[in-house]
Order: sequence, then C-alpha cells, then structure tokens
Amino acid sequence: MTGYHMGHAEVRGNRQAEPSGQWPVSPETITVAKLLKSAGYRTAMIGKWGLGIENSTGDPLKQGFDYYYGYLDQVLAHNYYPEYLLRNGEREYLDNEVQYLDTSLWHKGLGSYATRKSAYSHDLFIEDALRYLDENHEHPFFLYLPFTIPHDNGEAPRGERMEVPDYGLYAEEDWPGDTRRYAAMISRMDRGVGMIMEKLEELGIEGNTLVLFTSDNGPMPGEEFTEFFNSNGIFRGGKRDVYEGGIRVPLIATWKGTIKPGRVSGHVSAFWDFLPTACDLAGIAAPAGIDGISYLPELHGQAQSSHDYMYWEFPSLGGKQALRRGKWKLVRNNCFRQDGGDQELFDLDHDPGEMKDLSEEYPELVKELTGYTENVRSESEIFPFNER
Repeated sequence: MTGYHMGHAEVRGNRQAEPSGQWPVSPETITVAKLLKSAGYRTAMIGKWGLGIENSTGDPLKQGFDYYYGYLDQVLAHNYYPEYLLRNGEREYLDNEVQYLDTSLWHKGLGSYATRKSAYSHDLFIEDALRYLDENHEHPFFLYLPFTIPHDNGEAPRGERMEVPDYGLYAEEDWPGDTRRYAAMISRMDRGVGMIMEKLEELGIEGNTLVLFTSDNGPMPGEEFTEFFNSNGIFRGGKRDVYEGGIRVPLIATWKGTIKPGRVSGHVSAFWDFLPTACDLAGIAAPAGIDGISYLPELHGQAQSSHDYMYWEFPSLGGKQALRRGKWKLVRNNCFRQDGGDQELFDLDHDPGEMKDLSEEYPELVKELTGYTENVRSESEIFPFNER
C-alpha cells in the first residue's frame, strides 16, 4: 500500500489493537489509493483489510478508498460464514448463525465459526466485484481484491477449518477431507477470477485494464494438504519464514494487447514495487524516498532497472531477517537471541532451495551483507526489532 519494504513500513506484522482489529496506519500515511484518487481514479477495496478498523485512522475510507466491502479485522476474517460484513462502515448482517469463542483467548472473543452456514463471504466478494465493474467501468478505477481464500479458520472445530461450501471438482477424490477442501477453495477462487476476466471482456475494457494476481506469502508448512500437493516444490520454509518458501511467490500479470501471453519474466520484484508502478501507469510522481521501483517497463517488454538489494524482516518468532543482493541471500534467524542469532548465506543461482549454507566459505560477504541489514532499515517503536 505504501511502497516501503518491511524495514521501513509503518505496519510490520499482525499486532492486535484496541478495541479490536490490527494496528492502524497513521492519518498521514500516503497510500497507493490516495495517490490514484488524486489522479482521478475511483478506488475500491473488496475483501480483507488489516490496516485499521472502521473509524480508526486506518479505516479504508480515510486511506484513499471511495468504497469498501468485507472484513476490517483479520480475526473476524478467519470465518468464511461471518455474522456480518462491513460496507463503508455499516454492518450488513448475513443469514449465518455464528458461535464466538472465549474472551480470555488471544483473539479477545472475536474468533468464531458458524453453526448454520448460508452466506459464503468469498462468493459475496466476487459478486460485489462484478457489480462494481458494471457500475464503474466507464471511469478510471483501482480495484483491490484481497481474498481470504485459502486461509483456514483456526478457531473452527478441528476437521472443519478449511471452510468451503462443497468439494467441487474433488468430490470423488480419495483424499483426506481438508486436502479436498483446500483444493476446492483454490478452484473456487480460480473460478471467481475467471468471472472477473470474463466481465472485463464483456465490458470491452480488457485492453485498457492491467490485472495483477499474487499471494501474500508461501504455503503453510507442515499441513497435510500442502505436503500432499508439494505446494512449495524445491523451496525451503513457508509462511512466516524469510526463506524462499515463505517469500517467493508468483506474480501473474495480464493486459490484453500490451503483455504478450505466456511470457515469463526473470525480473525480481516485491510488493513495495506496486505503488510506483501504479503511479507510473497513472502518470503521476511516486513519493520520494520509498523503497519500490516501477516495473512498468518490464510489463511493456522494455529495459527494466533492478533493485540493488531487497530486504525483509519479521519482528516476531524470535526475529527474522533476509537480504538479497544479486544472487546472494543472507538469512538471519533468532535475531533477538543474546548472541545475535544464526546466519546463513545462499547462492540462489545455484541453490534456489537454500540447502547449502556458504557462510563459512565467504565470511567477508556475510559481514558486508550483515552491514546492509543494519543500515537499510529504521527502528519502529510499534514493531521493535531490538528485543535481545
């Protein structure tokens, strides 16, 4: 949303706020939605937002969005059959019966599951997105669709945490229940994306609309269904790791008449590159000092500048950092430990699975990259990275 990597971003993790929701971004935050709105775009968010609940400083309506529909609390968003969804700050109650859990638990009683399931939130998001396109396609628009699928509902009874209305294509497969549900969730998302693509074609705007699809993290490690499908392939780790399995995700882009179908790009980008890319598309300047660079030239098949380095940090689970420069990647785990934690060095050109630690062979390179990890970030009072 802001063009900063995780060493500079204001919100760097999931921190619960009072009375509910996650830590909100501040009023002065410059978001991509604010920038596009200033350039004449209509702006909408349909799905899950985790940067501030209604009436907080992070309320989407205060962060550049004209319209939103969905969840503003990531805990409530675990439940695909919620009691209600929010539309521009107003609760719209659904035909579901919901059981909320004990207020003494970490989620303060907001964790829930449905005892009667009728309205499935993901289907409502697709329906609302199609309506939005019908009503706004004659104007420049930015539509942000953060789907919840295929996240599980960790507060539901065991065996019912992968929530989906039916097994779909996988009803006859001899797979465990959660494995079939996981596959059905992803196919349901795929079907919804297909409906959106068909709508763009029906409205005659597919040649003037860039569609980007990506994931916020790698697969959940150690789950039966991700192991069954070998979801990470050769890549080490998964969600909440800074190994490639946690942070290397696909970015799929389509733009009829501009991007050649089937083209594979070797350009390495990150989420913080989206804001400057969107500004480039809109013909406006990106804010000075951000970490992102526009990848619009790459989309056009033109010469593309690259990052000098890329940086990630995770200010929980003992503290994790990763820094990539060219083919070299430094990974630091347990950073809050008294001795500074563990350091590993990998050559991603020859070892993308990060199996061979080369830190002892290249101590000077480790020292150089460690210096980067200390100098390419700023400390945050809200998400401190100095616990040791």
